[in-house]
Amino acid sequence: MTSTADKAAALAALHVPGDPLIVVNVWDAMTARIVARTPSVKALATASHSVAFSLGVDDGEGMTVDMALGVDDGEGMTVDMALGAAQRIAASIDLPVSVDFERGYAPDASGVRDNVARLIEAGAAGLNIEDSLAGARSERRPIAEAAARVAAARAAADAAGVPLAINARTDTLAGSPDNWSEAIDRANAYVDAGATSIFMLGLVTEQQLTDAVAAVRAPIAVFAHPAYHSLERLAELGVGRISFGPQVLGLTLQHLATAAAKLTARGDYPAELSYRYEL
Repeated sequence: MTSTADKAAALAALHVPGDPLIVVNVWDAMTARIVARTPSVKALATASHSVAFSLGVDDGEGMTVDMALGVDDGEGMTVDMALGAAQRIAASIDLPVSVDFERGYAPDASGVRDNVARLIEAGAAGLNIEDSLAGARSERRPIAEAAARVAAARAAADAAGVPLAINARTDTLAGSPDNWSEAIDRANAYVDAGATSIFMLGLVTEQQLTDAVAAVRAPIAVFAHPAYHSLERLAELGVGRISFGPQVLGLTLQHLATAAAKLTARGDYPAELSYRYEL
């Protein structure tokens, strides 16, 4: 795949209910290259919190992150910082890259369209865009407004001739767990606006997952973590995409911290110290 359009088409096609795309979230060119050279990896996705953290940016509210949901308050980066990171990651590998583009870094749909156009120019094959307001997942944009922002992203993609994979995120169940009807209404409104998959935060039970897969007119994307359903079970329940958000950064930093403690205590050399990597 050499063109962004080819990569975008391939990325969208990988979202298969029952045979989900599993993306290991990255945050810079090096992590992208390491993950991309794994034979079973078909596409990559960024995690905005991890990108911001790597740049030393306070990602919204003191770099807070809800590890149970894999989300943060977000948009601590400027749009230029987000685009720069996306460009470096996309340019470093040949696989499709889906970029966590948070709320679009714009106050209105017109601004979202302009920013998504720039994101496509940076090489992104897909993006996440969310409907909550900064710092408050319990507060979401009105459905029509949120759908218009998804439509703006699709319009930018159409203008560029790129079939962008749009993973529209609704935080309804994360902020209001009992508001099932709104969650489904939002999901399908975003599909009608041009989303190719729906990232539903707050799906907890197997019944919720089954119902969401049946009710939403596009593949369902979920965030997975050790206390959640197994990856195999999520596939059996029909989800189309699985990601891990900032947990991958946490995994990496935990290994680094453990190694630092062992080395400075004059302990045994960690086995990973001899890991050979190529840029």
